[in-house]
Amino acid sequence: MANNNMEPTEEPPIMNVPSFAIRENHNIEFLRSISLREENSDNYFSGSPSFTPPRRSNPIALSAFSLAESQTITPSVHTLQKNNRSTITTYKCILSVLKKDGQVLSIAISDGIAYTGSESNVIRVWKLPEFTEYGQLKSKAKMVVAIQVSNDRVFAAYADCKIRIWSRRTWDGITKHVRLATIPKMGGYVLSYISGKDKMMKHTAPISSLAINLSDDIIYTASLDKTVKVWRISDLKCIETIQAHSAPINAIALWEDGVLYTASDDATVKVWRRNFCRGDRPHALTVTLQAKYSPVKTLSLSSEGGILYGGCTDGYIHYWTKGWFSGQLQYGGPLRGHTHAVMCLTSFANLVVSGSADSTSRVWVRHQDGVHTCIAVLEGHRGPIRSLAAFQGKVLDESDQDECIVCTGSMDGVLKVWRVKSPNNTSSKRIGSEYYEVKP
Repeated sequence: MANNNMEPTEEPPIMNVPSFAIRENHNIEFLRSISLREENSDNYFSGSPSFTPPRRSNPIALSAFSLAESQTITPSVHTLQKNNRSTITTYKCILSVLKKDGQVLSIAISDGIAYTGSESNVIRVWKLPEFTEYGQLKSKAKMVVAIQVSNDRVFAAYADCKIRIWSRRTWDGITKHVRLATIPKMGGYVLSYISGKDKMMKHTAPISSLAINLSDDIIYTASLDKTVKVWRISDLKCIETIQAHSAPINAIALWEDGVLYTASDDATVKVWRRNFCRGDRPHALTVTLQAKYSPVKTLSLSSEGGILYGGCTDGYIHYWTKGWFSGQLQYGGPLRGHTHAVMCLTSFANLVVSGSADSTSRVWVRHQDGVHTCIAVLEGHRGPIRSLAAFQGKVLDESDQDECIVCTGSMDGVLKVWRVKSPNNTSSKRIGSEYYEVKP
C-alpha cells in the first residue's frame, strides 16, 4: 500500500539550528519556532489535515539561578476540564528539589529506582515512590546527557563522548552500584587512531541519545556529529558507524523487533532495519519521514510500538501510526499546545507526556478513536524542561484510583514530581513493572 508520506525525499536546506543536547551557558534565548520551511508554503502531506504554525512569540531569556543545597516548594493543586471529552483532571506538584548540580539533563526510572543526571559529575539515585535520595554514581567526567537502565545495568552518556556502565546489585537488602566499564576503551581508541579506522573511535561531538538492545548485545549512541554508532556490549567495541543524517542527531528510539528510529535537525525521522547478512553495514534505511520541515528534538514510541511521536522545535508533536495490514508508518497529525520547542517525550499505556522549552509539561491521553486530548498542563519550572519520566501509581486512601506520576528535570536546575489523576481512569491500564503505591 503506497504512501507518499513515507518515501525518502530530498532533504530541505539546513539552517543553523541550535541543538538542545548540551548547553554550556545558562544565558540562552529560546524562540517560539525554528522552521526550515516558510509558513505560507503548501501543505506537504497530501490527504492529511492542514494547519498553520503559530506565529513567533517573544523570546524567553534565561538567567543563571542561584542554586541552594536543597529547596522544597509548597505543592499546588490544579484542575483542568475538557468539555468536549467530559474529562476533569486534577494534578499537583508533590515534590520540588534543587541541588547544586546545574541543569537536570536526563532522567531514567527502573524497578523502583530513579536516576537523574545533570551538568555535574554526579548521577543521583532516588528511591520510589517516596523519591528520597539514597545514593550517587560519580565519575571524573561531567554533564550526563542521557541515561538508560536495562537488566540491572545503568548506561550513562557524558559530554566527553563516552558511555559509562554500572551494575546494580543487592546485598542483604541494600542496593549498591558497581562500575563495570567505559566505552570506548582507551586501548581500542588508540589502536583505531593509529590504524586510521574510524569504527573503533568515539564520537567526534557530544552524544545526544542512547538505546539498549540486550538481546542482541548492542548499544546504540546518537551524536551531534550526525552519526549513530553501534557498540557490542560483550567486548565494548564499535561494530558499525551509521552515517544517518545530514544534520546533528538529537534522539533515537528502539523497538523490540530491532527497528531503529533516528531524529535530526534536518527535520526528518529515519527508520532503519538490521540485516545480519549485510556484513559490516547491517543497518539499512527503510523509510524517511518528514516532520513538517521543523527539526525533531525527541522521540517516543507507544507501549505497543504502534505509534511514533516526534517533538519538534515549532512546538508541535507529530505522530505516525502503523497500518494494520501493511505495518507501514502513516502520518497521523500534530498535537498542538506547546509554544516553544518540545525537548523531551515519554509514552506509556494510553498517555503521552511532553516537556518543552516553554517551561511546561503536558499530559495527553490517546482515546480509542485515535484522537489525543491534553488533560493537564504542569506549570512551575522557571526554565526549559530538558528531561522527564513517568510511571503509574495508586493512591491507597482515595478509592484505589490509578494515577500518573511525572518527574520533570529543567534547565533551571530543579527536579519536580507531579501527581496527575483523572476520575475517568484515563491511565488505568497497567503496563510493565513501573507501577507503585503512592502515599497521598
